[in-house]
Amino acid sequence: MQLRELRTGRGLTQGQLGELAGMDQAAVSRIETGRQAVTLDQLKALARALGVRVEDLVRDAAQVCA
Repeated sequence: MQLRELRTGRGLTQGQLGELAGMDQAAVSRIETGRQAVTLDQLKALARALGVRVEDLVRDAAQVCA
């Protein structure tokens, strides 16, 4: 998942991204490290907060499955 790269590229902390996406910093951390499965609603919220499409967040995973 491209979440960490997109977040840091925009100069956001996990806490800031969490606030923008309506979740806490710990959830963002767990999603970034793969310790928490991410729901579609969470993906949509994170994509909105980052100004990208959901597809941009899961690009690498989609390529592996193809």
